[in-house]
Amino acid sequence: MQLTDGPLAGVRVLEFSQIVAAPVCGVNLADLGADVIKVEPPGGEQTRRSGSVIQGESKGFQALNRGKRSLVVDMHDPRGREVVQRLVPSTDVVTTNYRLGVAERMGIDYESLCERRPDIIYWQNTGFGERGPEAYRAGSDIVAQGYSGLMVADGKTNDDGAPDLISIPIADIVSGFAAAMGVCAALYHRERTGEGQRLDTSLLRTGLFLQAAAVMREPVTDSIIRDPMVEEIERLRASGGSYAEVLEARQRRQLLRTAFKLYYGAYRASDGAVVLGALTKANRDAMRRVLGIEGERSDEPDYDSRDPANIAEAEGWRDEIRRRFLGRTTAEWVADFDAAGVPVAPVQLPEHAADDPQVVAEGIMAEVIHSVTGPQRVVGPSVNMHRTPTRVQRAAPALGEHSAEVLVEAGFAVSEVGALAEAGVVVCREPAVA
Repeated sequence: MQLTDGPLAGVRVLEFSQIVAAPVCGVNLADLGADVIKVEPPGGEQTRRSGSVIQGESKGFQALNRGKRSLVVDMHDPRGREVVQRLVPSTDVVTTNYRLGVAERMGIDYESLCERRPDIIYWQNTGFGERGPEAYRAGSDIVAQGYSGLMVADGKTNDDGAPDLISIPIADIVSGFAAAMGVCAALYHRERTGEGQRLDTSLLRTGLFLQAAAVMREPVTDSIIRDPMVEEIERLRASGGSYAEVLEARQRRQLLRTAFKLYYGAYRASDGAVVLGALTKANRDAMRRVLGIEGERSDEPDYDSRDPANIAEAEGWRDEIRRRFLGRTTAEWVADFDAAGVPVAPVQLPEHAADDPQVVAEGIMAEVIHSVTGPQRVVGPSVNMHRTPTRVQRAAPALGEHSAEVLVEAGFAVSEVGALAEAGVVVCREPAVA
């Protein structure tokens, strides 16, 4: 049942997904107007139960699966696999993020589905890609963060001194956004040529993309910054150096950015914290005036960020700026920086964001009714379109909420749906009606 005339209205998506990456892709396609049918196993996708207060309805699941319909099918039963195959001819896009090889075992790989619909658009996300010695390894966001090096970007460690993860599943999320972009491009290509195609992303690829400047090789800069650092790290490793020592050697490279980070970072105020975001000399000059700073030289044409004396001087300025920030409130600092026209914001908690005046004014939150938990306010689409509006189509589905509806739409007889439900091949929250 289509609820919106968004730019992807009329496009049907079968989503075989779990955790984050494919759900993120699907929620974006749903916001664009696609009819996204989430195929779940009996018992539901495991994220339903992760941190749930109401059984099977965790906020994590609801946030990434709003706008979709839930179809519960036992894919381990041959009759369940046949149910899915009968849906394929009326499906435009199939999305999966299973471990490499699982889709083939379930009969939902690209080649198998092309037999039912040759112009199908098919996306698969894996941990490490589809080729190479690591391709069949299990992957998850934290594994990708470690393998790609993303985990060491900010030098965070836990209480044991081991690497600490980035607290949101960033490789998963960006993979999902990349997939939604790719699906839209593939639909455009099919509109022009009639050709479907297969798309693939991996958490490894996304993890590398997120830190492209650190990963790329460029001989001039590398000879000055990267190569000496890598040589030092290899010497440390060869002599049994600890992770903390390796991390310290890498972070010394960040000292080159000490002056830049004077005006691009966070400071504690007397009652909270303020973040500055200067990227231009004009912004930094304005910030210097607000802070009452004179003689800080990092924008002078001949300033050398590698000079140890300059690094030490920048560290001194950082301590002085910290001291000054502690003398006033967050609101006072934000007001003065705002008056100077420079990028600034108070540091806020995400739990407050739904009621923030700017969020409310922008209409970012959307009101929906969940069939189990009732009224909700959810974060809306990541993009607004003014000719073909995006919107939240519905709350996240309860388990099997649309199974009967989807199957009847696909041509299954009401009696057939009832028989499949009685046999446990499908799970229907509501009985089938003609």
